[in-house]
Amino acid sequence: MAGGCSTEKRNTALGVRPMAVAFAAFMVTACASSDIKTTLNPDPPEKIYASADALMTQGKFEEAAKKFEDLDRSHPYAPEARRSMVLAAYSYYKAGKLPEAVVAAERYTTMHPGTKDAPLAHHIIASSYFDEMKKPNRDQSSTLKAVRELKKLRSLYPESKYAKIAENRLRLAEDTLAASEMEVGRYYMKRNNHVGAINRFRTVVSKYQTTAHVEEALMRLTESYMALGVVNEAQTAAAVLGHNFPQSPWYKDAYALLQSGGLAPREDGGSWISKTWKSLPSFSLGGPKKG
Repeated sequence: MAGGCSTEKRNTALGVRPMAVAFAAFMVTACASSDIKTTLNPDPPEKIYASADALMTQGKFEEAAKKFEDLDRSHPYAPEARRSMVLAAYSYYKAGKLPEAVVAAERYTTMHPGTKDAPLAHHIIASSYFDEMKKPNRDQSSTLKAVRELKKLRSLYPESKYAKIAENRLRLAEDTLAASEMEVGRYYMKRNNHVGAINRFRTVVSKYQTTAHVEEALMRLTESYMALGVVNEAQTAAAVLGHNFPQSPWYKDAYALLQSGGLAPREDGGSWISKTWKSLPSFSLGGPKKG
């Protein structure tokens, strides 16, 4: 018919004949079907996969990613389709297209959880966020997402080769988050906002005990609580610091600070610090241990 898939001229009569309506609907459906077919790759899936794999080998990762997606879109039920989904995510990651990598990998983990390539897909998601981590004095939203995904990977696939990588990266990410909390806490201290500072140092002591920043955080808690006159919390912070890190210069500072006020490290069992660090042995009140 002349005009191909263009819209029929409207009948100038008051109504449109039923036959014309049915024909118009048929033409719209036919056109839509034709448009879909033109977007699908007619090549067999093994040929598309080989082409995508070759592009990846050549380092043309973004092109490879789109070719893998082409396979999945054109032949969703082919044996190569599932593998192509995770390889599309991997190729986007290698191309530096991190948001695209996350989207592609999350699609795989949603549709194929627990499969052979699921650990790789989770690794791609975690790696994408990890690579976007910023310095402690910058926004930490990507770091928080990285921690979440690294923990998920470690929990779901503890025996996978990516679990060890996740463990190491998790330590680095948590150290960055702790450093960020310390940055803000010190900022508040300089402005005599000790309540705000305590909230930041509390986060480090509660959530990031295995990082290198916990010693300073306990010392800063001693300092901030002393400034507010909350003596029992200051003594408990110093006691926990002295018990766990007796050689730390931060403990020496905390001890000296308490001593200047006629006090010494002493645990208060009702303190949130004591509860966070579980049961604590008796502390020596004779001052910092010598090396």
